[in-house]
Amino acid sequence: MSVRPPQSLRQSQQNTNGFNVLEYELTSERADTLGRHGLKVEAALAALKAWTADRKSGEERERFLNAASDAVWAFFIQREICGLRNNRDAIQRYGISNEVIARLGAVLK
Repeated sequence: MSVRPPQSLRQSQQNTNGFNVLEYELTSERADTLGRHGLKVEAALAALKAWTADRKSGEERERFLNAASDAVWAFFIQREICGLRNNRDAIQRYGISNEVIARLGAVLK
């Protein structure tokens, strides 16, 4: 006579289903990418805040401002891919200035 374990103790088919494994990997990659973009935003905003008018040119500040704007724009897009539609908490957490927000999505020619 063979004994079968109860259904509640059996491993679910979801763990062995290829789709769920793929979905797990995709979710993991999205989260990792979001973290990398967050680090780029922190670095770009730190460079912008470190700029001082007495030692550096205004053109250099424009470059820092454009770099920060591009990093924040990419970060916001990645947040939307992850399902995070409201960016207010990220703006507050990273201390993103209105000057940077005003340039989001702008393309330089």
